Amino acid sequence: MVKIFATGTTGYIGGDALHRIAQAHPEYRWTCLVRSKERGAHIADQYPDIELVYGTLDDAHILTDQTAKADIVLHFADADHPDAAKAILAGLDADNRTRYLIHTSGTGELLWRDLDAKRFGQADDKIYDDWDGIADVTSIPERAPHRNVDKLILDAGLKTAIVSPPTIYGLGRGPGNQRGHQIYELSRCTLEQKHGIMVGEGQTYWPNVHVYDLSDLYLRLVEEAARDVGSATWGAQGYYFAVSGEHVWGAVAKNIAAAAKKQGLISTDEVVSVSPEEANGLTRWGSALWGANSRAQAIRARKVLGWDPKQISLEEEIPKAVAQEAERMGLA
Repeated sequence: MVKIFATGTTGYIGGDALHRIAQAHPEYRWTCLVRSKERGAHIADQYPDIELVYGTLDDAHILTDQTAKADIVLHFADADHPDAAKAILAGLDADNRTRYLIHTSGTGELLWRDLDAKRFGQADDKIYDDWDGIADVTSIPERAPHRNVDKLILDAGLKTAIVSPPTIYGLGRGPGNQRGHQIYELSRCTLEQKHGIMVGEGQTYWPNVHVYDLSDLYLRLVEEAARDVGSATWGAQGYYFAVSGEHVWGAVAKNIAAAAKKQGLISTDEVVSVSPEEANGLTRWGSALWGANSRAQAIRARKVLGWDPKQISLEEEIPKAVAQEAERMGLA
């Protein structure tokens, strides 16, 4: 019997992955860390057989103990909590039994070039990949976002894999938060400001993936770990970008404004340029999330896992995202 310990399953990424994996493998036994009885109830309503453990990422002893009891650990919660990563790695290495860790990071770590240069709204031609260019990825500067935790995991010498998602879109299927961030926050701000929004010249690139396709990647890694054999890469090169497409934020801003106008939610499809400081006032880290470059190609997951994204494109999803935000805001 495969035993899974998971964090962050009431979140957007973790909740959808829980849905996909549990649907494909009802025989797996789950233990999930939750912060409160209220959050636990969301999981228990849908998954009454899941064991719930109450605590936070600061409870190192819980993380270590539960990891030691598991075969596979899925860490979806907080890519920027080094103490939690250390506690999980301690449990992973508790004895001579092989255990697997699948950790969630993010392509936000690739923003470092623009953040260093304080350059926003401009294109960058640097594209990272997780195959031939894996050395570039695993050696980015320590000051990059997420890098401190990623380095702990890559250097652990254990059966670990890092999944690095980009802009995620699509309505989640999990027991808690079902809403993504970047596209949905940009839709919210567009509806509030009554016009489209881009940072600077709006020429920055980001990769993207539908949440269903992202969950399929997690499923494939979990299946490889459960078999304890296969072609998946683990350890120092166990790094997987979860990318199916790429977008330019200025074009996304225009599409969101056009969709909002078409749905009768605003009167113009004009896109207004804002400064990095103004973007940060609209949403946390808005200058980086909409105005800095994060470019990546997902080669490893396709080569070693046979991952094949099949969901609709980000451009096709935008009218749905706008409608969902309008309904959430009480505007529809």
